[in-house]
Amino acid sequence: MSFTIFATAIISAMLINNVILSQFLGICPFLGVSKKSSAAIGMSAAVLFVMVISSAVTYTLYDLVLYQYGIPYISTIAFILVIASLVQFVEMFIKKTSKSLYKSLGIYLPLITTNCAILGVSEGNITNIWTETMPYWEGLFIAVSTAVGTGLGFGLIIFAFSSIREKLDASNVPAAWKGVPISLVVAGIMSLAFLGLAGII
Repeated sequence: MSFTIFATAIISAMLINNVILSQFLGICPFLGVSKKSSAAIGMSAAVLFVMVISSAVTYTLYDLVLYQYGIPYISTIAFILVIASLVQFVEMFIKKTSKSLYKSLGIYLPLITTNCAILGVSEGNITNIWTETMPYWEGLFIAVSTAVGTGLGFGLIIFAFSSIREKLDASNVPAAWKGVPISLVVAGIMSLAFLGLAGII
């Protein structure tokens, strides 16, 4: 596998098919944890870690177990179990190493388990990448590359959005637009901006 394929998969998942602004997945942490940049960075790192590891594990699980034994129809349940286990590990690690970050993430940290962006990437790796004729290592490489790009794209957008929200909190915004309303307008404008990247790759 060449570096070109790796770079193309990352750029495509990160900017062109951004999981938040193009696919509208992971909106819950996008709106809930983006009030502070520090919390946004912590959430982004946790999501990136879980997304990459879960993509590698779920692709392997599907290719070597579920498909081989003729039970691919339980893939969603199996994938959720894998993601939930990884999230528990991340939650314990953050709680042990950074209690301030753990408190700032709050309920949104365990909600990574039900983050549709992570499950969407795992399922997308199967429907978009996996074929019977593709060698296992080649498919795994593309799946992990896509997960890295998606995780970086998630982090980029949530950090940019949190920075904008911090500026808005200090700005003279009309009372009716303060908080969630102006945040949703900004999210819509960001989505339109990224729509301009469609079709580049």
